[in-house]
Order: sequence, then structure tokens, then C-alpha cells
Amino acid sequence: MHRNPVIRLPRSLQRRLEASAQDLLNPPNGPRFDFSRPLGESALLAADSLSWRIFKNPITLLIGGLAAVILELAEPAVQAAIWGHSSFRSNPMRRLQRTGLAAMVTVYGARSVAEPMIARVVRLHSKVVGTTPGGLSYAASDTRLLSWVQATASFGFAEAYSRYVQPLSRGGLDMVFRESLAASALYGALQMPTSSMEFYELLGSKHVRLEPTPVIFEFLRIMRTLRGFPAPLGWIQGSLVRAAVDLIPESIRLRLGLTEQYGLRTGERLLVTTAAAAADRICLAGSPPVQACLRLGMPACKLFS
Repeated sequence: MHRNPVIRLPRSLQRRLEASAQDLLNPPNGPRFDFSRPLGESALLAADSLSWRIFKNPITLLIGGLAAVILELAEPAVQAAIWGHSSFRSNPMRRLQRTGLAAMVTVYGARSVAEPMIARVVRLHSKVVGTTPGGLSYAASDTRLLSWVQATASFGFAEAYSRYVQPLSRGGLDMVFRESLAASALYGALQMPTSSMEFYELLGSKHVRLEPTPVIFEFLRIMRTLRGFPAPLGWIQGSLVRAAVDLIPESIRLRLGLTEQYGLRTGERLLVTTAAAAADRICLAGSPPVQACLRLGMPACKLFS
């Protein structure tokens, strides 16, 4: 992958970004994870993996995560599990923080930290059961549903990075899916696609099950208006949500009623790509990727140049 020099920010702006990142990753009364310990211990994913470079970018991580949630909410059983058994509606920022932190621990956390965290998530999933409004029974521990959630996440993160930072080859996109297999299996997702082609085959098989629903539009409204985003991202919050919609394959967007008005507007693509490219080169000392590099004896900003 092409390397660019790390962006050196004015000290005051660097401090603001550092503080915003810490606030996002350390919500009040939330769990605390030290990505710098234990010294020398590897993560579930290798430090030279493509995923380590992709997950360091907060902008494409947000865009890809939102795109994944749109696809997840279109699946009736997953929608019922997410919307009926989580805090998305009552406390969406808290839910985003928890989800983002879990992703960071899964990718950058030491194995002895990541595996117990994932086990706790699995135990929580085992308690989530119910029936959709259409009468379909579901369980959040269902490996098919878990595989859909993990697959859409892998697609969203890889596609957002490829679209808005640096184009990934077919082999690169496939690699992201392969790199996700071990962690996905720990979450209980045992039917994961192993390539982008297999993902689109899964998407095709799911097409008839994906349904337009008011919940998707409510989710988008919440994300556009949500208070609590880090100040450096707040000014482009709406653009990032529309960038996520643009990641959804056109046939799915049409099926879900996501017309052109929900996608990027004229000029916004340049705004998003510029912001995402900059985020890819801003090294924040307290961030999980930097702390994980230090844990393994690597230069702090190795992933950002």
C-alpha cells in the first residue's frame, strides 16, 4: 500500500483530537481497556495485517459501521434483536461507543484481553431471543444471524476504506474477509464469507429477506442529529451518514427505499475523501492502534505512514 508522511498538527489541535478520542473510547461508567499491556503479547490479528491499517481510521470505521447497521436492520430477525434488545433508541451514543470499543479490542487488544471480552459478548447474545413482528422466532446466538452481522461489518469497513481513502484490489478486499474469520468464529459467526465474491453471493441470497422498514430511516435520522460526536467530526456528521448509504449496493438501496436524497450530495464526496485521507495519517498517542504498536515494540506511528 502507498505510504504518506504522518500529518503533524498544531499542538492545540492535536490535544483536542486526543481528548475527543479518549472521551469516545472511555465513556463514563464504561469498561477500561489498556491496549499497551501485556507487553509483547500479540492480538487476534497480526500487526502486519491489512485490518490493522484499515481499523486505525476513525472516519471510514464510522462510515463502514453505519453501512453495516443499515444492512443488518434490513434483515427482520437481526433488526428485532438490535432494535428491541439494545440501547440504540434510548442511548445511541453509548451503543456506538460500546460497539466501537469492542471492534478496537477485537483488532488491537492483546489476545488475553480480547478473548474474555468476546466471551462476555457471546454470553449476552445467548440471552437475546424473541419473535419478529412477522411471527419469526429468532435468537441472537443463531450462527446465521451472527454471520450476517460479522459479514456486513467486514464489508462495510473494507469498502469504506477502499472508497474513501485508498482503493483496495480484489485481493485486498478478500484479505479483509479472511482476516476476520478467526475473531468471527469466537463470536459464533461460523458461516462467514471468505472473499468479497462470497459476500455478494450471500447478499444475493439474502435479497428477498431484506425489507424496507421505518426503523432504517429512524436510525439514519438519529445518526444525523445525534449529539455527542467528537467535535472534529460533528461538522461533517451528516455527510458521513450519507457516505454510508452510498456504500450500500444500488439494488439493495432501491429495495430499501434509500433514494438519491439519502446519499452523498454534490461536492460531499470530495469533502469525505479529504477528511478520511487526513484521518489516515493523524497519529494520536492514546489511540488503540498506537498503544498496540507500542505493546509490540513497534514505532508508535508505524501504521500512519
